[in-house]
Amino acid sequence: MHNLDTSYWIVQGNKILVEQVPLFLSALAVLVVGWWLIGRVNGWFKRLMTSNKVEVSLIPFLGSLVNVGLKVLLLVTVASMLGIGTTSFVTILGAAGLAVGLALQGSLSNFAGGVLILLFKPFKVGDIIESDGERGEVKSITVLYTILSSPSDNTVILPNGHVANNKVINFSKEDNRRVDLKVGIGYGEDIEKAKAVIMEAIKNVPKVLAQPAPFVGVIGFGDSSVDLTIRPFAHSSDYWEVYFASNEAIKKALDDNNIEIPYPHQVEISKKI
Repeated sequence: MHNLDTSYWIVQGNKILVEQVPLFLSALAVLVVGWWLIGRVNGWFKRLMTSNKVEVSLIPFLGSLVNVGLKVLLLVTVASMLGIGTTSFVTILGAAGLAVGLALQGSLSNFAGGVLILLFKPFKVGDIIESDGERGEVKSITVLYTILSSPSDNTVILPNGHVANNKVINFSKEDNRRVDLKVGIGYGEDIEKAKAVIMEAIKNVPKVLAQPAPFVGVIGFGDSSVDLTIRPFAHSSDYWEVYFASNEAIKKALDDNNIEIPYPHQVEISKKI
């Protein structure tokens, strides 16, 4: 009886070896070759992103994302080859992913927005932009936040989710930028003379471009003034310098030519009793 039991287990052991060892070796081969291929694919993917000038800060993250995703798929495949049930594993993984997604919903929205900004580049570091009611120079773009420096030297941190899903005005996208100015002159003043004086003053402001040519015209009528709009052009990097210099030049030119810039007057009315 003892010999029969021993023979049975030897037969079963041989059967397991014959059936399982080749399967195990096949799974091991798939794991080794797959792991090697994933390394090659990941290297190729990073080179592809570099050659397409994808944002440098985004390349390591996307490379890691592809690397982890492919390795998880490989491990599930190998487990399936060994006869290990993968349905429950995939279900648990999906549920965990859903729970994490719900818990980090806001952060994931910012992350997705950051990826879109870094990929499509509606603006870059150094640009002057306006978004979500905030304006400033872009100091850095991370996968979660865009950081601006406002004209008053305050640091503004914008969630990328809001930036990607709202209107963004990029004042630096074009090489040249129009400077919009406005001044009022008295109703008794000669409009053509005022326009000529302002135009001459604007043309002499350093860094105002000759082309496109500056423009001066009547834009409206106030309670005590004829309102003129003045539109010189400057390189985007010179915008604020031209803005302030132009305002100063216009005021001096109008004063030198005795052209009145009206301001509110308080008139005291005496009442007879």
